[in-house]
Amino acid sequence: MATRLKKLSLLFLIFLLFWPRAATAQSSELLEDEKNTIEIFQKASPSVVFITSLVLRRDFFTLNIFEIPKGTGSGFIWDREGHIVTNYHVVEGASALNVTLADNTTYSANLVGVAPSKDLAVLKIKAPAHLLNPIPLGSSANLQVGQKVLAIGNPFGLDHTLTVGVVSALGREITSMTGRKIYNVIQTDAAINPGNSGGPLLDSRGRLIGVNTAIIAPAGAFAGIGFAIPVDTVKRVVPQLIQHGKFIRPGLGIYVVADSIAARLGVKGVIIGRVNPRTSAAKAGLRGIARTSRGEYILGDIIVAIDGQPVRNYDELAFILEKYEIGDTVELEILRQNKKMKVRVKLEPVEED
Repeated sequence: MATRLKKLSLLFLIFLLFWPRAATAQSSELLEDEKNTIEIFQKASPSVVFITSLVLRRDFFTLNIFEIPKGTGSGFIWDREGHIVTNYHVVEGASALNVTLADNTTYSANLVGVAPSKDLAVLKIKAPAHLLNPIPLGSSANLQVGQKVLAIGNPFGLDHTLTVGVVSALGREITSMTGRKIYNVIQTDAAINPGNSGGPLLDSRGRLIGVNTAIIAPAGAFAGIGFAIPVDTVKRVVPQLIQHGKFIRPGLGIYVVADSIAARLGVKGVIIGRVNPRTSAAKAGLRGIARTSRGEYILGDIIVAIDGQPVRNYDELAFILEKYEIGDTVELEILRQNKKMKVRVKLEPVEED
């Protein structure tokens, strides 16, 4: 019996001596791409959060009001002040919001600001600074189809799930909850499922390049096509949501006629319905819809181009103007009673709808 115990002890000692080498050898067998994926996940996952939205309901019998879960989604830490970025549709309609960090601690969150037309929202939690690790920001301007991307989120409530894929297309357009177009959206085949919304899309250096927002899902689950709001849009919108609670963009100081009405009239461009007084548009002489003494309506100026860039509808008008800064001057090409004119207008701050 003693001899057998000595043999077992010797085998155990040999195992302890060689086990670290075996583990190292197994680790060294990983491909460089696998090591890169593992490293990014380990660094980025503590910055990804789980968001639960709650709504108020009244008990049918007692009439007491209580909160019940409305939905879940993902988000990520923006800064050490506790700001969290997610999708607007994750928090829309919620009466209360909870944010769960990577260490499973949960904090009540305040809604700081929303940009429904960009499907972005910012929350804030009061958490210790050492738990708040922001994701480094990249750029979406030079992305290429085929480059590696990683998505981290909480699909179906499964915390910190990693999926890997590529940029499968660029320059896509999706429709926000307000009906406005979101341009230059990133298309990816990295699996994005319900609960991934609001989570980060990362490049192979672990930098944020997009916010996962939507999928094409004929059967209700991921079908190989997901979309992310480009980080260049996020970098433009989020600081304003933190500062103002809303997205303030450059505008012309005008009210426009709905695209559907312009289409019925056969107009290709944006019809000015009304010009705000005391604005640069009014000073430049832009005209809205007018009515003659006989009760007949005269069509307002039609914007067909900005600095040589064609304008066919309101979405294109807003998208082009967002490339400028408040205070910049642009040259509008307009049609006034079928006559082409060029007018220079100074851009003014406009609250995003």
